[in-house]
Amino acid sequence: MKNKKFVKRKDAVAGVIEALLLVALVSIIISTIQLVYIPQIMEQRESDHMDDAENQFSYLKSVIDLQSMVKEDVPISSPITLGSRELPYFVTARAFGQLDIIDIDRTDSKITTYPLMGFLYDSKTNIPLTSIKYKAHNSYFIDQTYVLEGGCVIVKQPDGETVKIEPAITVENKTKINIIYNMPLITGVPGKNSTSGYKNCFVRTNYSYNKPYIQDIDNSSDDHHVWIYTDYLDAWNASLNKLLEEEVKNGYVNVTITQDTWGTDVVEIEPWGKTIHLELTITYIGAQIGPGTVIT
Repeated sequence: MKNKKFVKRKDAVAGVIEALLLVALVSIIISTIQLVYIPQIMEQRESDHMDDAENQFSYLKSVIDLQSMVKEDVPISSPITLGSRELPYFVTARAFGQLDIIDIDRTDSKITTYPLMGFLYDSKTNIPLTSIKYKAHNSYFIDQTYVLEGGCVIVKQPDGETVKIEPAITVENKTKINIIYNMPLITGVPGKNSTSGYKNCFVRTNYSYNKPYIQDIDNSSDDHHVWIYTDYLDAWNASLNKLLEEEVKNGYVNVTITQDTWGTDVVEIEPWGKTIHLELTITYIGAQIGPGTVIT
């Protein structure tokens, strides 16, 4: 038998330790990217998507305004991106969104004038304030809601709300305070008024018809005013104060958040020094989410 001799060498041990250190280094780098940089990348990704949503709602408003002016029954589809996907090869989450058409049958928001015009919905002057609403459910960026209501684009988030694009209101300070308001009224299609997910969808809109209404609201009584019932009181109040800035400064009109007779918070437009001459044109816009024929 041959005797075997064992020789102690450290070459193999050094190689194993080197490999373990490399694995540890790679793990530290990947963990740092996952815990520090990936959330920042995803937050920026969702922030960019919110910018896209704002641009898409701006486009949707311009389409509806164009259809209201042209008064032709030509359906146009406007894209809305509901969310964003996760990053590959990393642990990330998708962002989802919910899109709803809040039409006459689904809204409690309205515009009420006193004295009553008596032209719409029984003997009351209750003009439905319809909307198209997108609510983002983000995983990294703050949740935001974009609403096209009464012709203005509103953005709402946990720390407040604001009007991004003003409604189609023209103010003329003459013998009377002329308020000329072209307001779209959305009429939806059952079964095609809501969707959710993260992919693209399309809002298909078309012009139906319009109705003009004219009314003088003077300052002869405390009961003469316009009340706006909405879920976005601060946004509407700030927007109307901006549009009627000179009239408010001169004491001709007062715009404020107050309560109606039943204790509900409303935005009130009240004549003080001059009569308000309201020229309201309601444009009925058919809308649906997804392909198909718009029923009017």
